[in-house]
Formats: sequence, C-alpha cells, structure tokens
Amino acid sequence: MPQPLTPLALDQWDASLSPIIDDMKGAPINVHKLMAHNPALLKAWWDFRNYSVNGGSLGPRLGELVILRVGVQLCAWYEWGSHVDRSLRCGLTLPEINAVLKRDTAGFAPAESTLLQAVDALIEQHEIPTALLNRLSEHFETAQIMDIIAIHGMYVILGCMIRTWGLSLDETVNARIKDHTTPNGFATAAQGFHQKSE
Repeated sequence: MPQPLTPLALDQWDASLSPIIDDMKGAPINVHKLMAHNPALLKAWWDFRNYSVNGGSLGPRLGELVILRVGVQLCAWYEWGSHVDRSLRCGLTLPEINAVLKRDTAGFAPAESTLLQAVDALIEQHEIPTALLNRLSEHFETAQIMDIIAIHGMYVILGCMIRTWGLSLDETVNARIKDHTTPNGFATAAQGFHQKSE
C-alpha cells in the first residue's frame, strides 16, 4: 500500500530547488511542496508555471478565468480556493468568480464566454471544435488560443496531483478567502455544474 504523500518541508528540499524557494520569497505553497518530492520535475515545470500563473499572452484576468474553470471541471478545491484568492487580487469581482461555477456563460462578455466554452471543450472533448475555434478566433490571436490550451493543460496537471493526494489548501490562503468561498459550497456548485452537463 503506497504511503500518503504530503507536502515536503523546506529543510528536506533538494538543494537544486533553492532558486524556486527564492522565487517564492522563502514561502512556497503546498502544491510546490508536493512537487518537491520530484525535484527534476519541479525544476523543469517552474518556467511554465511562472508563464501560466500570469496568464501568458492572455493577461492575468483571462488567465484566471481559464484556471478557475479548470478547477470547477476537475472539482479541485485547492485549485479553486487558490485562484479565487489570485482572481480577487487581479481585479475579478466575487460575482464574476462565482459565475464561473455555472455552465451558462451568457453573463460574460462574448470573448470571455467563448474562452470558458473553449476550456469546457478541452476538458470534455480534448479539442476545440472547428465552429468554436472560429468563434474564438474572432476575439483572440493564435498565440492566445495556444495559451488557453497550454494554461488549461498546466492546471489539469496540478488538479490531478491535488486530487490524487488530497492536498490541503494553504492556511494563509484559506484565511484570505474564507468569507468568499468554502470547500462545501464549492463542492455543491461543482456537482451542480457537472449534473447539468450530463
């Protein structure tokens, strides 16, 4: 029976990961501590992480919409909670964030609605179908569409690790978002999202 995998304390990190500790100002979050069990992977992944977490060519707001939607699709509380925090700090409002929990995207501007539909297609069909790609191309350049695909993929990786090992949300993050979202509220909303898609 495999042992539970928990976030690795900083004093147990491989010395090669010191630039990542420095990049996080000495305070990597739990998902980084989890990945530190595989130092080579964490090092290889880090530049992609930094690109994706800032939204790449999409910018922070649209990047956060992609990440939030992946969190809902994967029912990954850690991912959702972490990015409610980041989304609020980059200017999304709580009603906008909560609207990502709903399958219906009509309340968003056309570009953002189409982006959310593209994330759904990537998770559910593993591609952006031609008709949706044509609509997406009315709002986004090719590089931006590639970033939608890539950022979605990066957070699928994390969501799968989070769910596999039941990662707990960082206490500092939880303290900031506890008045905005809860694990039970998120789980109920995510379940409703998936029931309506069946």
